Amino acid sequence: MTADTATGTATTALPDRAEPNSPWSRVAATAALLTVIISALLTAFAWPAARSSVHGVPIVVAGPPAAVAQVTAALDQHQPGAFTVTAVADTAAAESSVLHREAYGAIDLSSGRPQVIVASAAGPVVAQALQGVAAGLAQPAQSTVGVRDLVPLPSGDPRGAGLAAGALPLVLGGMIAAVLFTVRVRGTGRRVAGAVAYAVAGGLAMAAILQFWLGSISGNYAANAGVMALSLAATSLTVLGLESLLGTAGFALGGLAIFLLGNPLSGATSAPEMLPGWSGEVGRFLPPGAAVTLLRSVAFFHGHAVAQPIAVLAGWLALGVVLCLLGGLRTRRLTR
Repeated sequence: MTADTATGTATTALPDRAEPNSPWSRVAATAALLTVIISALLTAFAWPAARSSVHGVPIVVAGPPAAVAQVTAALDQHQPGAFTVTAVADTAAAESSVLHREAYGAIDLSSGRPQVIVASAAGPVVAQALQGVAAGLAQPAQSTVGVRDLVPLPSGDPRGAGLAAGALPLVLGGMIAAVLFTVRVRGTGRRVAGAVAYAVAGGLAMAAILQFWLGSISGNYAANAGVMALSLAATSLTVLGLESLLGTAGFALGGLAIFLLGNPLSGATSAPEMLPGWSGEVGRFLPPGAAVTLLRSVAFFHGHAVAQPIAVLAGWLALGVVLCLLGGLRTRRLTR
């Protein structure tokens, strides 16, 4: 109730017109969309973990041909399809295969007493599976079969938890960078330059945290930082490029490819060979999987077997740059 000073009469203020309620069809459609999204998230993250198992893991068996054939047949009988076995002549050849990342481990029969060689830095879960194989090789006269960890994880993080957990920040860091540079920076060239500068600084920071503070990785710090910088650049530039070309839909597409698929299929907590079906092979060609594989090789295996993951990350980075250029050209045409 308000007073009209001119007439001395009281008037009632009418409330602002309220927005009409949304139709129930929109409410139902939003609930259905959220159900699809949460179901996709659960499937993407829970399916690889729930169906994880040993299959096609490359190992070598060293020793006399007859003994190698006997052990290979026993592995096929007790764990069909679990291992892909390659025969080598002796202990030196077995160790070389493990150190060059041609195999996850070895069964050494060349000395007469079986010994299992593992490399927990290549994947703690696979190393545990090979230790289980060692128990099965014990003869009645033996209580145990020796297990030797040729490339152990650092003493500061013997379970490899830091490296496994670091895969998610690599993914989210690249995606968040793309969003912020899109919102806060104008100009394709400036966005690309900013993303590259961030990748270098972020790579140096993440490598320092994992190596010097948490003790989760070893090796050359500059090389480890370079791996992380390449991963961050590949992710951020790809998402930036998709957004510049497709708008908001580009963010969604980048999130689907890199976060929803790439992160759970990276094999960071196990190994690509532990993931179900085709998912491990797909994960190798997405930035998170390539980054984890490359970081393991650089940090623990003196840079062996780096060609494929470097090529994958470089390919995503190049794709991102091309998409950014195309998006910049499209913007110029539209603003003329």
